[in-house]
Amino acid sequence: MEQTPAKPDLLIVDDDPLISDTLNFVLSRDFNVFVAESRAQVKSLLRQIDTPPQLALIDLGLPPTPHRPDEGFKLIGELIATSPTIKILVLSGQNDETNARHARTLGAIEFIAKPCEPEIIKRLLLESLQIRSAEISAKPDEGGLIGSSMLIEKLRQQISQYANAPFPVLIEGESGSGKELIANALHRQSSRASRPFLALNCAAISPNLVEPTLFGYSKGAFTGATTSRAGYFEDAKDGSLFLDEIGELPLELQAKLLRVLENGEYQRVGETQSRMSNARVIAATNRDMRQEIRNGRFRADLYHRLSVFTIAVPALRDLFEDKEILLDHFRDFYARQAGVQAFDLDKAARSIWLDYGFPGNVRELRNIVIRLTTKCAGQSVNSEQLQAELDMESMTVELPGLAAGQDFKTVLEAARKHLQLQKNFNLDLTLQQWEKGYVEAALAITQGNLSQAAKLLGIHRTTLYSRMQNYNTSGDAPDSTQ
Repeated sequence: MEQTPAKPDLLIVDDDPLISDTLNFVLSRDFNVFVAESRAQVKSLLRQIDTPPQLALIDLGLPPTPHRPDEGFKLIGELIATSPTIKILVLSGQNDETNARHARTLGAIEFIAKPCEPEIIKRLLLESLQIRSAEISAKPDEGGLIGSSMLIEKLRQQISQYANAPFPVLIEGESGSGKELIANALHRQSSRASRPFLALNCAAISPNLVEPTLFGYSKGAFTGATTSRAGYFEDAKDGSLFLDEIGELPLELQAKLLRVLENGEYQRVGETQSRMSNARVIAATNRDMRQEIRNGRFRADLYHRLSVFTIAVPALRDLFEDKEILLDHFRDFYARQAGVQAFDLDKAARSIWLDYGFPGNVRELRNIVIRLTTKCAGQSVNSEQLQAELDMESMTVELPGLAAGQDFKTVLEAARKHLQLQKNFNLDLTLQQWEKGYVEAALAITQGNLSQAAKLLGIHRTTLYSRMQNYNTSGDAPDSTQ
């Protein structure tokens, strides 16, 4: 007898019970639905289920700030940290273009404005299930990396150099930049390639579950421990253990991880017997770990033990020509997958693509390609169509000061990019922001001394004070000592 395929799991997050109950009723025929009304409820729910849902449909305005999108934006990041392959669709009444673009930058597949017919929502959810992550087609000996820039070549060389070493590797880079891809490449190119590769996201698991998950536990060690169970270190055996978002590891567990790294010893929770692990640890973080150490949130000795080798994954904005190579790779992949003709970018749109900074890195680039493949198959995409998919408001362009001897063409090029990328540009506001930045920097350098700050800026003290009054910048009022 032929078995009915299991329904995909869908997480609905909305604080309006009328909406969530209606969607639950309609969509439960096609999906296994979980419902929550806040980020806190989502965290609790994810701890209770074995695997994260394949799909999420979330509102942006959630408690405790239902009239602002902040909680929804945070939830998108947390869901992707829990499961990088989850497909997130935003269903929200806060549907201005700024929110829509930013949600997509963070990793949402699509933005659906309320109100929307449940049947349309169901169709979009089912379509998103068809989107697979693009398989990297680069040769295995290249680390599965796409690109020809010097930074990508450096990554390939580092992976090749560090792959077979038994020591830990710390991978640093922004969210969405491909840190897990690097960890996989290190494992695949090592002599451990035929052994297990296990990954644990330290940000996606309750702090009180990290220790039993890593080290295992004995029967009766805590409430709910009805049997003994091995942890990741034991299951990884002689393979590789990837600890993503290592900066989220609770302080009390950092000493235990340090012990494993130093001599391979660990204990299951509830046992006194020491066990040995030969797993190679690869860690990753998007935090400034030196700052975390200074703030007392991370042990310096553990950091130095983890960073025997360090790999810095570049942000996509620094890869320049690779943006085009990645565009071609993902565009061809998703066009083949959808069975449609690939879109193209016209000259103006291609220029914007190369100038855009992709704050969401490769993850954002991939999602933009997915949307353009769906909306513009076989078309030549113009600059207006492309800009509708980009989060221009989050972009900042560095406009260099016109220092003595500086090439004016450098300033001209930066200004061109700024005007091209920034919608609703306002020259007066931009100049005021730059002036305020220089004034506050001078005040910080001189510890609030107006006379010294004015000298540093090359203006009179009364002129400085007058300009400070205009935008209410912080600083001491001028007095006889200044």
